[in-house]
Amino acid sequence: MPGCELKNGAKNGTTNSWPNNVGIIAMDIYFPSSYVEQTDLEEFNGVSKGKYTIGLGQSRMAFCNDREDISSICLTVTERLFKKYQISPKDIGFMMIGTETIVDKSKSVKTVLMDLFKDSGNTDVEGVHTTNACYGGTASLFHAIDWIESSSWDGRFALVVAADIAVYASGPARPTGGCGAVAMLVGPNAAIVMDRRVRSTYMANVYDFYKPDLSSEYPYVDGPLSNQCYLQALDQCYNLYFDKVNRLHSNCPANNDHSSKPMNVQLENMDAILFHAPYCKLVQKSVARMFLLNSLRQQAQDPSLFPEKLDKYRNIKLEECYNDRDLEKLLLTLSSELFSKRTDPSLMLAREIGNMYTASLYACLISYLISDSIENLANKRLLLFSYGSGLAASMFSARISGDISENSALSKLIKGVSDIPQRLQQRQCVPAAQFEATLNLRENTHNLAPYTPTGDVKMLHSGTYYLTDVSQKHHRTYSKA
Repeated sequence: MPGCELKNGAKNGTTNSWPNNVGIIAMDIYFPSSYVEQTDLEEFNGVSKGKYTIGLGQSRMAFCNDREDISSICLTVTERLFKKYQISPKDIGFMMIGTETIVDKSKSVKTVLMDLFKDSGNTDVEGVHTTNACYGGTASLFHAIDWIESSSWDGRFALVVAADIAVYASGPARPTGGCGAVAMLVGPNAAIVMDRRVRSTYMANVYDFYKPDLSSEYPYVDGPLSNQCYLQALDQCYNLYFDKVNRLHSNCPANNDHSSKPMNVQLENMDAILFHAPYCKLVQKSVARMFLLNSLRQQAQDPSLFPEKLDKYRNIKLEECYNDRDLEKLLLTLSSELFSKRTDPSLMLAREIGNMYTASLYACLISYLISDSIENLANKRLLLFSYGSGLAASMFSARISGDISENSALSKLIKGVSDIPQRLQQRQCVPAAQFEATLNLRENTHNLAPYTPTGDVKMLHSGTYYLTDVSQKHHRTYSKA
């Protein structure tokens, strides 16, 4: 699983060969040093108890003051990845940044990160940054993998950074914000091996969430439409993914002995299911939706496999049931074990940090990697769903390496992210009133030039890059705590 693979070639540049086991070799995440409790926000905003903690499924939300911007958090996570895994900038040949948090309509965030390459003398680094809501990180990862497997590959690594500062205007959407940056080293002989030849994508023109006002950080959001678009994209990507993977199995000589039916790959073949997580309750509803999709596909193979409690929904039309609350409630109950075993372990960082936009899915991957022992993680199969409003969505899969030896890529990756629980504990809890004032400061000073930030640098953890000045010409300069 997932399908019939072409033979892997050695790292020798020969024609018609691929490098072995391309995927994610190393990862790290950056999140701000300050957070607000969702229970405090419930009280501060005068909403019912549990509206954010139960209704949204969130515990805490990370945020940053005017000392941090998209370039600073990308600088921080990238330098930490280099140092933690002893990566030389000379060994990077491709770098892409996925973000929707832009401070310039022309100058790529990637160009700022090239400051980290100065001392190495390496200026030969392909890639810029890509933007489409929360999908940019996935697009960047796909491009990085494609570069490694292309005729342009020169044997060096690719680097992907997915990062965003998610902020909303004061009101009901503000508790769904957050901030985070994930850096990923991509190459052969990886710890997380991406499945080749099986990706499904769904794209459409929808105004569910967008940012037309370049003078503001805030999006225009149609919440109900965005939730529906997320599930609609999930429907399309799910069915297309499993159609593709089963077609590959059917056409693969190694899987076809002409004496039995072609292998029917289903949701049960996946050990973990990871999602883009705007808020955790939507992820739980998405697992419930997958339960329905899987049941309908099983029914097509054998009607007796369809759950008895769903019997009246045997002939349901997917496009007509997005707002069926009775069905949703039933599916949440029927899928509770699936969610608990295969998705909930991936949501720790999403609950603690909040929405990280492009970084969200990859923070879920990190959460999953620190949720269990390396022995239990080895060879696990992952199904991943990425969604970006507007809209662009993809489903793809991966396998965790089975090599758990001390010097293996998986062992180094697990060790590299093992400090995250401790780093979460080192953050500072900030009262809801101070959180509100901080976001209002960002709002009032966004895009000002000249501007000198006023946020307290002492609140930043050591090694964090921060903004020191914005000149009259909008030139930004940074320093490090």
